[in-house]
Amino acid sequence: MNKLIMTCVVCLVVIPLSSSMAQEKSGLTDQILAGDHRSEQNIARNQFRHPQETLAFFGIQPDMTVVELWPGGGWYTEVLAPYLSDDGQLIAAHFDPDGGSDYYKKSRLGFDQKMAENPIYKNVKTIDFNPGESDLSAFNQKADAVLTFRSLHNWMRADKLEAVLEDVFNMLKPGGVFGVVEHRADAKAEIDPQAKKGYVNQGYAIQLIEAAGFKLVDISEVNANPKDSADHPNGVWTILPTLRVPKGADKASYEAIGESDRFTLKFIKPE
Repeated sequence: MNKLIMTCVVCLVVIPLSSSMAQEKSGLTDQILAGDHRSEQNIARNQFRHPQETLAFFGIQPDMTVVELWPGGGWYTEVLAPYLSDDGQLIAAHFDPDGGSDYYKKSRLGFDQKMAENPIYKNVKTIDFNPGESDLSAFNQKADAVLTFRSLHNWMRADKLEAVLEDVFNMLKPGGVFGVVEHRADAKAEIDPQAKKGYVNQGYAIQLIEAAGFKLVDISEVNANPKDSADHPNGVWTILPTLRVPKGADKASYEAIGESDRFTLKFIKPE
């Protein structure tokens, strides 16, 4: 992977293979998206995260087995769980509570409590996902789709992306979908292999993922936000939803940006 990184730092931009807007919506209902199991704050983020269009672009159907990687507080879990509950299966591959980080432990505890408190999550299967270390052999070639929402930068910073991609490749059935949403860096900016500002160069991400054996089949701009310059004092955490605004700065100007500009990529595991 290091050799690949050195090569990609020189090549700042990779021309996308295709660019579709994913106007079609999935079978998600308004009842799910605005359900009582969701907070007003999370419902308000629908306008930035476009769950219907995003899941339609990835081809997610209600009878699929879907793995959600590092679901955090469960924003997308709130959408996927009821959608897949009757005929499919949602596997939440969350932090390993024994992974050595207090943040991991606290986040996993909160997620587990959330899953236990509402019967809408009764069919969600939660597993430990410590990339490259967790035993995931029971899930080899079981998933129709594996999805990640805004986590590439975390794995890049921890030098775990290669391990993540190997685990994802093993979990997917041949022909299965790997769906990726991530904060998009300015294509003209120097590539940061650790994504310390939380933004990732789109072409660089494509190269890394394809080098792991996946095939890029489509790109969507459904989660694009031209208001985001991707160049903020405290990185992506300067804008919504974190709003880590510098002291004395105009908070309202950062709120007006909305959430980050994001690329949305659809890969498959070749047959």
